[in-house]
Order: sequence, then C-alpha cells, then structure tokens
Amino acid sequence: MQTVTLNNGIQMPILGFGVFQVGADETQKAVESALSAGYRLLDTAAAYGNEDAVGAAIKASGIARDELFVTTKLWIQDAPAEENTTRAFDESLQKLGLDYVDLYLIHQPFGDVYGQWRAMEKANKEGRARAIGVSNFAADRLIDLIVNNEIVPAVNQIETHPFKQNNDYHDLLTKEGVQIESWGPFAEGKNGLFANDVLTKIGDAHDKSVAQVVLRYLTQREVVVIPKSVNPDRMAQNLDVFDFELTADELESIKALDTGASQFFDHADPETVRHLAARRLS
Repeated sequence: MQTVTLNNGIQMPILGFGVFQVGADETQKAVESALSAGYRLLDTAAAYGNEDAVGAAIKASGIARDELFVTTKLWIQDAPAEENTTRAFDESLQKLGLDYVDLYLIHQPFGDVYGQWRAMEKANKEGRARAIGVSNFAADRLIDLIVNNEIVPAVNQIETHPFKQNNDYHDLLTKEGVQIESWGPFAEGKNGLFANDVLTKIGDAHDKSVAQVVLRYLTQREVVVIPKSVNPDRMAQNLDVFDFELTADELESIKALDTGASQFFDHADPETVRHLAARRLS
C-alpha cells in the first residue's frame, strides 16, 4: 500500500476504509471484510456510534496492531473542554479495545477548540495518540490553530471529491505541512457522479470503474481517501487503483469538473453551526 508521511514522520496509508453511516450491527462484519481484503487504515469516530464494532473486528482479525492505522474523532465537548476531551478520548480507546490510536481528530471546528487541542497535545506526547489533527477546518480556522498552539495538526479531513477539489486549499495545507484527507470521495453519488461522462470515458480507457478513476485521481494528487462500502467486491475494487496512471490530459479533464461547492452542507452556515453545536453524544 502506498503511504504518505505525516509531519511527525509517521507513515499513513493513502487509501483506507471508512465506516461513516455504517450501522453498528453491520460494522464488525464490514471491517472484518475490509481487513481481509487488505485495508490497513480504518477511520471511525465517536459520533458514528460504531467504535466498539471496529474494535471487535480488529480483535477478531488477529492482525498485529503495528500493521494497522486506526483513526477516530472527538465530538464537540462541553466545558471544561480539556477535561472532557481526555474523558472522551479514554472512552474511545476503551470502545476500540486499544492502548493507542494512530490518529485522533477534532471532528468539528466548534466549541472550545483550544481546550480540546491542549488535551489532544497531551495524549500525543504520552504516545496514546501517535498523531493528532482536525476535520472540517476551513483555512482561517486551521491557521489560527497552528499559530496559537505548539503542535501543527498532522491531517485535515475535509469534503474532497471531483466536484469539490480544494485545489488552492490543498496547496496551502501542503505548505503548512498538513496532510489533506478526503471524506466523501464519491460525493455519495450526488451530482450524477457515477454516470458522469468524463469519468466514464476515462474509466473505459483504463478498463476501470468510475469509482476507481475517482480514487486514482485523488491518490495521484496525494490525497488520503477512505471510501466506504459494505460490499466485499467493491471493497476489493476500491483497493485496485494503483496499477494505472491518469494522463496529464485526463487529470486536467477531471480538474475541470470542480465546482467548488459542497454537495452536503456548509460549515460556515449559521444554521449548520447551530445544528452541530446542539448535538451531544450520550
């Protein structure tokens, strides 16, 4: 598996398996299938409600811990954020059945982000989170966090797909030493992604599916991706993207699909902020 090197020297697989919106009753089987297919990067979150099932699948797999790269995420915490972040992190480790995670992310850029980050920096220094980062942080929020804290986030996991490519932001992240990671690489099929003429034509030229073309486009640009599927055949297909290269013309034609618009929601929208900030995990 191709890897990227994070800003603290840790190697992270460039392609992994995500479990967002995978039901708790399906997650263990799906993760076991993904691990059998060859995935070694697993991405979950406290807010997904399936950390325990991910942990059960890891245990059942028998795969050595140091062969896996496990990511989970911190949901918005009430005050005192530093204390509650430590508690939430401990709960995630317990549910996963792990002594440490490879990457711990702030899931949303809201609440007392500084208090959350201080607790995460401590977990990182203790070796219980090998790397720490953020998710859904816009450029201004990210730079604010960087210039006012000790540890630079290793990763920013953001909506990234052919219709929202974040090219300028990707350049900034690279300059700041922050690895871009895509959530929603297929835009959940929105905007007719799987029937898109450009992507279909390129897939036909390489005897690949649209999904494989999208994943190759992102990984060829050194974007970490975490596609989701509960279908073992599709899991295997999503891994089979490193035996072809997109040409310069093909890269440009996919780049032209970028609209710059979210296919889901805008974190800068006041109602989105209110909605996410009001949610608390039980």
